[in-house]
Amino acid sequence: MSIEVIRAGVLTSVQDGGRAGHAGAGVGRAGAMDADALELANALVGNASDAPALEMTLVGPRLRFARAASIAVCGADVDLLIDGVARPTWRRLRVEAGSLVDASRLRHGARAVLAIDGGVDVPRVLGSAASDLNAGLGPPALRDGDTLALGDAADPPPGATWGLDPTPWFDADPRLPIALVPGAHADALDARSREALFGEAFRIGNHSNRVGYRLEGVPLTLTAPIELVSSPVTRGTLQLPPGGTPIVLMAEHPVTGGYPLIGQVAAIDAGRLAQRRPGDGVRFVATTAAQAQSRYIARRLQLDALLRAIRERRP
Repeated sequence: MSIEVIRAGVLTSVQDGGRAGHAGAGVGRAGAMDADALELANALVGNASDAPALEMTLVGPRLRFARAASIAVCGADVDLLIDGVARPTWRRLRVEAGSLVDASRLRHGARAVLAIDGGVDVPRVLGSAASDLNAGLGPPALRDGDTLALGDAADPPPGATWGLDPTPWFDADPRLPIALVPGAHADALDARSREALFGEAFRIGNHSNRVGYRLEGVPLTLTAPIELVSSPVTRGTLQLPPGGTPIVLMAEHPVTGGYPLIGQVAAIDAGRLAQRRPGDGVRFVATTAAQAQSRYIARRLQLDALLRAIRERRP
């Protein structure tokens, strides 16, 4: 069975947990920008945590379902309509065969995940169904008129039975700081730039995307140019190109980079940063690798406990 794409939205793509383990061959991970939203939406509909789902950006898709399905939307605050009736997000919802699902506008936050029981059935590349739009791996972004196959699923239960409180898992407030571990070349910044990195607010530029966010504002400069050999980078790496506008790498980042590495966003804040829109502010607060790891482990334990509770409660 399938869904028909009536309207694709600004940028809607198939995403899962990502294409891990291939950096040595030059292939990045990609995957969902807000990994917590992906796991929780999949859990609500009975899928594996990393099952392929639809990631929408700013304006979501309008879809017609050929079969009855359970769906859940997690992440950004979405105007969600099913057959013209407003429905809640962060809930498991039943969609009847022939129904229209319209995620017309993301009102707060930049990205949301629509999970469907059985998952989106697309060919896997290197073990993942994720769309890496920059590298051209996986399915392309959705277009008007596309048809997407769905995996097999049991007949969904009726009604909107129960859902989740999004408060602990979704935060797009641009006033709250993002934790940043100073990078290998942070000490090479001049005094004004070292102060600005943690003392000034940056703004996400309009040319930001799933590869990286350009942080406009006070330009950062080095005390002297640095000649570098390309080195490994990861999601959240904060690079400083010659123009002085730092770039924080996101889900579709390359696996190596040759710019100075001035910081690393704490992994626990990666999803929060992904929910910022172009024009939103970004302010960094300094942290250590040990502090970032401790926060990540505590949140991972909390998320795992919630996922177990969902599995136990779900019929």
